[in-house]
Amino acid sequence: MTTVGLLLAAGAGRRMGGPKALVRPDPAGPTLLETALGRLSAAGLERVVVVLGAAAVETLPLALSLHAEAVVADDWEEGMGASLRAGLAHLDTDPEATVDAALVTLVDLLDVRADVHRRVIAAGGDGPDALARATYDGVAGHPVLLGRHHWAEVVRTAHGDRGARDHLAAHPPRLVECGDLASGRDADTPEALHREAP
Repeated sequence: MTTVGLLLAAGAGRRMGGPKALVRPDPAGPTLLETALGRLSAAGLERVVVVLGAAAVETLPLALSLHAEAVVADDWEEGMGASLRAGLAHLDTDPEATVDAALVTLVDLLDVRADVHRRVIAAGGDGPDALARATYDGVAGHPVLLGRHHWAEVVRTAHGDRGARDHLAAHPPRLVECGDLASGRDADTPEALHREAP
């Protein structure tokens, strides 16, 4: 199965004080974008697509310098649904349909590392029908593995900040417990960054 990483990093990060993609938990360390892309690569994903929106002028060169494909969601202000639609639409333009699944994750998951990505991919099933989601002590989170056969319906139903939620409610994914590896929590404020810095 050919799986591509799909990193959603388009938000303005209003509660964070700026786009999360450019935030550095440690002032001398990498940005959240650099960290997330590095973890996807470490999980063995040779191709990673990052969806940008707010501050795309600043984030686009950084993403490209890290060998990621970059897509700008012009309607990113709508929420996560817009980013997910843009990323899946980009992947779906491949005329040879060489990608079977997308591992969807978020840029602000501070402790979700490559071992979580590998576990979800390994448990997710085969080929374009794959559908799996990480859970943390039973609570659903990211990453989510979406096989190609699910993309069209996800694009149709992904609106606002709901992302793939409606599709996953109608088509329950295989749940992959990862609470022994990470908390799965995202960071929305500077306080959360310092509390949960990797």
